[in-house]
Amino acid sequence: MSTTSTSLSQVDSNYVKNISRENSEPAWMSEMRETAFSKYNSLPFEVSPLYSKYSDAKRLHPEQVQIPQTHKQFEPNQDTIERIGELEKEEEKETSVLRIGSYIVRLHITEQMSEQGIVVMDLRDALNKHGDLIRKHLVKNTLKYDEDKFLALEASCFDSGIFIYIPKNVTFNDSIRLVNTLPDDGSSSISRNIVIAEPGSKSSIVQEIYSPPQPAANNSTQQSYFELLECHVEPNAQLEMVTLQAMDEKSSINFSNRKAFIERDGKMSWYMGLFGTQLSRYKIDSITKGAGSSAEDVEIIFGVGEQSFDISSNLLHYGESSRGRVLAKSVMKDNSKSLFKGMIKIEKGAKSTESYLAGHAILLDKGAKSDAIPGLEIETNEVRATHSASVAQIDENQIFYLMCRGLSREGAKREIVSGFLEPLSRKMGPRIRAWVNYLIENKWNGKPLMLKTDEAMEQILEVEKSRYREVEDIFEKHYKYR
Repeated sequence: MSTTSTSLSQVDSNYVKNISRENSEPAWMSEMRETAFSKYNSLPFEVSPLYSKYSDAKRLHPEQVQIPQTHKQFEPNQDTIERIGELEKEEEKETSVLRIGSYIVRLHITEQMSEQGIVVMDLRDALNKHGDLIRKHLVKNTLKYDEDKFLALEASCFDSGIFIYIPKNVTFNDSIRLVNTLPDDGSSSISRNIVIAEPGSKSSIVQEIYSPPQPAANNSTQQSYFELLECHVEPNAQLEMVTLQAMDEKSSINFSNRKAFIERDGKMSWYMGLFGTQLSRYKIDSITKGAGSSAEDVEIIFGVGEQSFDISSNLLHYGESSRGRVLAKSVMKDNSKSLFKGMIKIEKGAKSTESYLAGHAILLDKGAKSDAIPGLEIETNEVRATHSASVAQIDENQIFYLMCRGLSREGAKREIVSGFLEPLSRKMGPRIRAWVNYLIENKWNGKPLMLKTDEAMEQILEVEKSRYREVEDIFEKHYKYR
């Protein structure tokens, strides 16, 4: 590998200092980096002894992960060129960013969003132009670097990032689209993305994550994307974050730490479709700080081959009358594996809180595996909190029933999976459902995992627009779940 890169196993404090110096960062950010890195080396891959025997985090080999030492501009490959063309068709109504590695190739902000004062820019530039604003929120919502080794890595060694700022009382119906792809040379990226939603704002962000297939001759390299995403949701603000992860399933790794800090009457919505990578490890913390704040996390995971998904979603309640729900469903095929971990934690001051957590998996083949570990920690009275989890093999009787009506075995499995995911997809809007179903269809049929506005997408979108979105409150049947 070129001398312009270093392996993750060789990253040290000098590397951290060099990044900060090259980016001309303010002193306070340099100090935050160094504080975070001081925790990195001493922490194990999995901090919790309970989870360590289930986790596949050790599939990551730091010596095979190459991190660039300098910022380099990459030329887009054919798939990325086509994606740029798709974005350009929507540029009148949609703000978008396309990043290859640590370099932003395309940044377009619509005239309307620009007039509203919305900021979308490279985090390196934002630290100098909006440093006081960013620092205020990072100091108010401090990170505990010792809770996760890779949180410490991402907070200390990030070489790229996007900053998004939604001003007070600004609302818009169209999404901000973030498209991130790793470069063709096999190098990895560490990113930190920061979103600030001011009081009374309402916004939606759609994130697409890709990586190119690596040649067989490059099998000694693990191309990885490490990400820290922080969402600061101010009083009465609503923020929706949609993530579609479609990285190469044979050669890539994706570790992501996500934090939402939600103030009084604010709402955070996570919607995720995880389809790609050899190993995905996501840790989502929804922290309801203010009274009346709420959070929801809806996840669909589809694994094939030897893929492994390690998902953790936690609802941390501090404010009175706060609400939270996590709904995750996994479909595991071949020899794929999933681990779902979730915790509801209700602090002493969070009376009248309602919280719900569910993780369910269906196994399509004998070699597939899934584990679910939900938990509760309740330190006050007058709350409602429940969790549920299930893992089951696909029902052979259902397959036989559908095959008797003319479906092939694979077709019968596909229908059963569709019915399994249907209640969850109803929580999403029609466009999100269409994107998720498009990626599921492509993966099921062995097609490339990249969103395209082709005939198949148009047909799926037309169907989804005719369906309703479920808005029934989950707590109306809180204790009737089965």
